[in-house]
Amino acid sequence: MALLMETGSNPVTDNEKADLEAISALKQESALELKEQGNQFVKKGKKHYSEAIDCYTRAINQKALNDFDTSILYSNRAHVNLLMGNYRRAMQDSEEGIKLCSSNIKSYYRAAKAAFSLNLLTEAESFCERGLKESPSNEEMKKLLSQINTQIKEQEQKMAKISQAISSAKDLLTVIQKRQLRFGKPVYQELTGVRKPSLDKKSGLLHWPVLLLYAESMSSDFIEDFAETDSFSSHLDIISLFIYGKFAKKPLHYWKLQQSPYVFSKITKEPLMFLAIFNYTGDFFAISA
Repeated sequence: MALLMETGSNPVTDNEKADLEAISALKQESALELKEQGNQFVKKGKKHYSEAIDCYTRAINQKALNDFDTSILYSNRAHVNLLMGNYRRAMQDSEEGIKLCSSNIKSYYRAAKAAFSLNLLTEAESFCERGLKESPSNEEMKKLLSQINTQIKEQEQKMAKISQAISSAKDLLTVIQKRQLRFGKPVYQELTGVRKPSLDKKSGLLHWPVLLLYAESMSSDFIEDFAETDSFSSHLDIISLFIYGKFAKKPLHYWKLQQSPYVFSKITKEPLMFLAIFNYTGDFFAISA
């Protein structure tokens, strides 16, 4: 009898051959039944996904079906793994399905979706392109490839910005170290937010965020971009437009600018102190009469 044959031995008698064929037929039938049961569990919803996985796995382990049918089993299991969020397993099952049947479009599609979900964009793009070679008119594959290419471009742009930011930060640090500037703890960020100095690469000048505090009125002004070659007079004359208008509590016209007690030319005549704080370094100095 075939059941009593040693592993690896070939059937000799007609009875042994008939027995082996019968056993093979039973295993094929069992594998197909398990496949159908798995399909039914998938239709019942996510509460039955684990049971579907078990059915497909048992069908695969029968090793009774041809490569095409076994490829479908792997593809089906990959589909359920995708639904369950098991993206790594889904990609592995899809790859097995492709190995067994290179024309299994669903395996390419599911492999691409799994890779995309894992942010393996290069692999996802490759699966889509290989799938489209097998089925050039597959619209779902084309749509997925478009999404992947969009994500790749966005990632490339993001990496380019990061690279540029790192390069700018290195240049800024080099200049700061050469000038032996010391940094203190940032202060008054509740007024300015988080601000940082910047470097103009063309001129080599540093630009600082500057906070002006007016002790007299308990108010402040913030200059986001104060080049190290700028003078306080030009900034203060501009700011005085707003200061005078606020204190006067009436519409301010440009020709009344010189009436403001806060223009730089009058600071030396009034007992008014401007406290200027370089927000990022925490350093400060005063301009007073």
